[in-house]
Amino acid sequence: MRDTGTVQSEADTPTAVTARPHRLVVVAWVCAVAVVAVFSLVATALTGPTDGGGTFANGDQAAMVGLGVLIALGVLLFTRPRVWADEKGVRVRNVLASYDLPWEVVRGVRFDDSSPWAALDLADDDTVALMAIQRTDHAQSLVAVRGLRALHAEHKNPTTPN
Repeated sequence: MRDTGTVQSEADTPTAVTARPHRLVVVAWVCAVAVVAVFSLVATALTGPTDGGGTFANGDQAAMVGLGVLIALGVLLFTRPRVWADEKGVRVRNVLASYDLPWEVVRGVRFDDSSPWAALDLADDDTVALMAIQRTDHAQSLVAVRGLRALHAEHKNPTTPN
């Protein structure tokens, strides 16, 4: 699945690109619901005395459900990644970090065959992962990468009006 990112004409250059993961969002929501369901089932099974001499009370059950909700919220952090790009630059929001990058600092847009997501190569030899553009999203990810590459190429070689 090699993407060359070739722009055929100026009409192919988008004015803005927005990307977010699709498959990952579905998986994260399913997992979050499953975690809450499992913790709720375990909480309802925790009743009465234990072998060690303690007893499970309603507070213990509520704590177990609360723990499940907290874990589910942690799983839902994986729905956070987004990429917004326009003629000014790229805004990247990953799971824990965010970046606002002008096109001047971007050297290129990479989407290697072995990478799970796209990446931006920066002028200072750093790399920023674009977790919103996932390989598992196939066609949508290719469209997003081509759009980013077209915007980057447009910034590097701006057309001057006659």
